[in-house]
Amino acid sequence: MKDNFEDTMHFKKNKDENLDPKEILLYVYQALEEKGYNAVNQLIGYLLSGDPAYITSHKGARNLIRGLERDELLEELLKFYLENNR
Repeated sequence: MKDNFEDTMHFKKNKDENLDPKEILLYVYQALEEKGYNAVNQLIGYLLSGDPAYITSHKGARNLIRGLERDELLEELLKFYLENNR
């Protein structure tokens, strides 16, 4: 069989529909703290830059947080803040 390099290949990222942004944030926060990082600063760095190097790979935290879009994480944080500060 001959490869056809004229065709565009499609890459589809499998998104796990069971990912809960709140649970992921808490899990990643805990993994960062276990490794001795300032978890809040590291999460802010990730949210602002999108660079996954801010998140430890400890306990799969980096792969887990990359399963969500950053805007989903920001939305979760804002909702939580507003619901708890009225």
